[in-house]
Amino acid sequence: MPAQSVGTIIIVLFIRENDVNTPGTYSPDIPVPANKRVFGARDLFSLWFSLGIGLMVLQTGALLAPGLGMSGSMLAIFLGTLVGVLLLAAVGVIGSDTGLSSMAALKLSLGNKGAGVPAILNLLQLVGWGSFEIIVMRDAASLLGAGAFSESSLWASPLLWTLVFGAVATLLAVSGPLTFVRQILRKWGIWLLLAACLWLTWNLLAKADLSALWLHTADGSLPFAAGFDIAIAMPLSWLPLIADYSRFGKRAGGVFGGTVLGFFIGNFWLMTLGVAYTLAFAPSGEANALLLALAGAGMGIPLLLILLDESENAFADIHSAAVSSGILLKAKVEHLALAIGVICTLIACFAPLAQYQNFLLLIGSVFAPLFGVVLVDHFILRRRRHGTATVGLRWMTLLAWLGGIVTYHLLANLYPTIGATLPALILAGVLQLVLSKAISSGRGTVPV
Repeated sequence: MPAQSVGTIIIVLFIRENDVNTPGTYSPDIPVPANKRVFGARDLFSLWFSLGIGLMVLQTGALLAPGLGMSGSMLAIFLGTLVGVLLLAAVGVIGSDTGLSSMAALKLSLGNKGAGVPAILNLLQLVGWGSFEIIVMRDAASLLGAGAFSESSLWASPLLWTLVFGAVATLLAVSGPLTFVRQILRKWGIWLLLAACLWLTWNLLAKADLSALWLHTADGSLPFAAGFDIAIAMPLSWLPLIADYSRFGKRAGGVFGGTVLGFFIGNFWLMTLGVAYTLAFAPSGEANALLLALAGAGMGIPLLLILLDESENAFADIHSAAVSSGILLKAKVEHLALAIGVICTLIACFAPLAQYQNFLLLIGSVFAPLFGVVLVDHFILRRRRHGTATVGLRWMTLLAWLGGIVTYHLLANLYPTIGATLPALILAGVLQLVLSKAISSGRGTVPV
């Protein structure tokens, strides 16, 4: 593990010195030039397949397992992932249409000042996600180290692995997405991930009683709608980030198709494995039961590969946090990525891995309605035209966003059995359309 981590760092630093097309060259506020948009469908597939895979995805599947059982969990995962990834890919098209980062593109819908609100929220939640990712990697690596050596050995030290994975994720974030996707992930990273997923699947098929697994009775502790909201929260949690990467896409069709296929296959596959492994090998529900079950598959090699992949998720969180803060601070993305990586690592040193179900749902409550507004504004009102950002605030857009957030929390608290994420997103979009049309009619103009 340490040797592989050091090797990754050396590769990244070597590429960084020799690659002049890194995104740190581009300000988040300035559209990426057409001749620098190099991502095709294969690049986007590789990126989003990788980001759809991870230990946190497996553990999210474990959250669903007791309450919904195997069949109910798979249905919730299928529907939630499908709906979420279609929305995610549509937002990705906004990045390829405008060439702007996620938070810069929001200025077209919210105004220059209005976009500062989601930028701050996005920065806070990405620092939280980056810290969680490092914690997840640390705990898994410590468990593997204790199993291979002893609990008192250096290789089982949580502090050691926190610093190692924090450093790897930070250096990847500083290197930027063009370097990471084209030079590392696309060339060999995706094949290692496919091997790990196939290995875990084979181990499940060989050792588990599939009939008993399918017929496993749910305990009813989780309504199906809540399971759907948890599943859809995984792709929707990437909504505020995707344009940071899709702005390097060559064509909108490649961005949409690569994102949908990559994320859906990876997320559905891994989250379903999380459900199955929990029900088959870790029914106790103990914190480390799932990790122990995964560590027992193939001498822990598949878990090791997925663990290495988790650094890619942390990379995306830290890099996009730097891009968001670049909107606010007007500093270089590389410098901000370094600072945010250090902050995430320090948080991970002191924060335990807690239940993050409520964290996922809170993200959905804020950003799902926001992008309902943005999707309507970009595709219906502006008809994919770039447009220009207003100097101040677009109050009607902010009002539509607020209406979606209120709707989410009302439904989540008063009617938890019907779900909240999708209705809040749809209502916010409808409000944006109605209010914009009403204002335009009153002024005798066409909304742009």
